[in-house]
Amino acid sequence: MQLIQVSLDPLSQKERENALNEVRILASIQHPNVVGYKEAFLEEERFLCIVMDYADDGDLYQKIITHQKNSTLFEEETIWRYFIHMVRGLKSLHQLKIFHRDMKSANIFLNKDGTAKLGDLNVSKVAKKGLLYTQTGTPYYASPEVWQDQPYDQKSDMWSLGCVLYEIATLQPPFKANDMDGLFKKVLKGMYPQIPEQYSADLSKIIKKLICVHASARPTCDQILDSWIVKKWTNKLGMNENDKSIDQKHEKDDGLGGNIELLNTIVLPNNLKLLTERLPKSKYDESRITQSQKNIMRIEDSPQNLSDQGIQESQIQTKRKHTEKQVRPTGGAAQRRRKINLIDLENSNNKMSSR
Repeated sequence: MQLIQVSLDPLSQKERENALNEVRILASIQHPNVVGYKEAFLEEERFLCIVMDYADDGDLYQKIITHQKNSTLFEEETIWRYFIHMVRGLKSLHQLKIFHRDMKSANIFLNKDGTAKLGDLNVSKVAKKGLLYTQTGTPYYASPEVWQDQPYDQKSDMWSLGCVLYEIATLQPPFKANDMDGLFKKVLKGMYPQIPEQYSADLSKIIKKLICVHASARPTCDQILDSWIVKKWTNKLGMNENDKSIDQKHEKDDGLGGNIELLNTIVLPNNLKLLTERLPKSKYDESRITQSQKNIMRIEDSPQNLSDQGIQESQIQTKRKHTEKQVRPTGGAAQRRRKINLIDLENSNNKMSSR
């Protein structure tokens, strides 16, 4: 697992709300292709800590950089595997009317078993009325409607998904320019270089469907997964067995496959001491935690046991103190959000490492 630590002190009110937004969205989704939420808590009244699944094979952007340095390309089967996982993960968001809004290779996290997961939902948004108006995201992956400050829906994510798919195949984003104005013009034209000839026509066809200037003509996640091309590759890769088992499990269904209670906005209190009780509950898989790992996380139920060790009740910390590494941001935008790895409670063979 990994812990993301966000220093709230230097953040604006909007940035703090974005951090809480990631917590509630992560906690609302239980899907094998979305980075899993474990728990969130406030430390010392100024650090928001989010414990999530750890991707033990880095992210997709790192893989792309490695291929660039080695002058190699991805195997096509690997591309399709990542793509199908990305579509399934994105579908789980769209079912809840959540738009990712920052789909890019750096936000696709990988496991050594070949699984790809969507992550970094900091700017994701729940669209209660179907459309969003706030312009956000990364320019290379932004859709034409976002560039033009027009309202947009889940089809904007589909454009970004197409850009990521293209980047995996070519190791470059589909649209590049020397300045923002040049990039804007290229995106609006929707013209991009062809992918390498070693790849199938199937891959070109899917990219063309996704990188379509007209949002209404782009397919949805369901349409992609139901297309004969993707079904063919799903069969070829032996990924069919997951189709019926990847549905989300929720405590209270809102009719869209979501959890009503967790999708509600987490209101940021003026007194940060009150924040912890408003955060979603933890989601550890207790059945997979060994006794020795439970001992690492254990907190004594009896105040007497703690007082015998000279620990005052006011100083008692939660189980997170027993597992996390203490990291303190030292200032600067790059240090507001820190990632550290925790003991893997679900795989005792994994060693602690730092990304």
